[in-house]
Amino acid sequence: MIAGIIAGITWAIETIILGVALSMTPFVSGEQAIFLAPFVSTFIHDACSAICACVYNAIRGNLPGVIKAIKTKSGRFVSLAAVIGGPVGMTGYVLAVANMGASIGAVASAIFPAIGAVLAYIFLKEKMQWYRWIFLILSLLGVYGLSYSPEININNFWLGFLGALMCAFGWGIEAVIIAKSVQDDAITDEIALQIRQTTSAIVYGIVILPIMRGWGFTASLFSNTGCLIPTIAIAALFATVSYLFYYKAISQIGASKSMALNVSYSAWAVIISIVVLKQYSLLNPITIVCTIAVLAFGILAAADYKELLGNNDE
Repeated sequence: MIAGIIAGITWAIETIILGVALSMTPFVSGEQAIFLAPFVSTFIHDACSAICACVYNAIRGNLPGVIKAIKTKSGRFVSLAAVIGGPVGMTGYVLAVANMGASIGAVASAIFPAIGAVLAYIFLKEKMQWYRWIFLILSLLGVYGLSYSPEININNFWLGFLGALMCAFGWGIEAVIIAKSVQDDAITDEIALQIRQTTSAIVYGIVILPIMRGWGFTASLFSNTGCLIPTIAIAALFATVSYLFYYKAISQIGASKSMALNVSYSAWAVIISIVVLKQYSLLNPITIVCTIAVLAFGILAAADYKELLGNNDE
């Protein structure tokens, strides 16, 4: 559970930093830039994250294991999860952040724990007690309520909503596939992360960007763009840390509980925006109540009280 909470906090930091990058001039300088921003930023983001994961795994001596894991059936399923969670889920997430703002871009997560929990029940036979369903629904209502804060500006609701749906289904399916894959001894959470981020970056580079005719724009970002690329790289670093803890939580407590904890990043994003970015306009009753609800109910939704009391009987 601690790993899941840390994953939520670090993803909240990633959300805010990525929101800053998406508001920089190169991504808002024209219609083409605005259109390509979600795809290009996600490619750079996942490529930087793959590099961070590679350095981490090299230090840990895991790279030979990564090569072996790719050749296994479980490794190929992780690659499939990467395609669903990356080009589908992550693009949707960036669309939501770009059109709903950083502090409320986490609305993209409002459905994925529920979708993932249902899929985990069907395919992984993960039991979800009735009280955990209630807490999960209350947590998701809190996330949804954050979007009604009077101080939050939403640029394009429908485009953000489309991104939220893409994100919800992409990340929900991804979590279930990862949970199944890490049951294989050859797939640790660290190896799964390496395969996931590398596959996502490759698919973006050789499929998505050429289709969108975005390579020229992407190349232009690496010259005379100030601190744009470093900002995305820093966001990717926090994303890598978040994924490491998220996958660790999935392998230890299962997909449904981990997603319930991970959704808390929407509330952490608000807290960090207030404390670090001094966005005191978020200190209004709606935002405060919903932030507390997301954190409290998200943790309660991940808690199995029979396990906490040392009783594993159903």
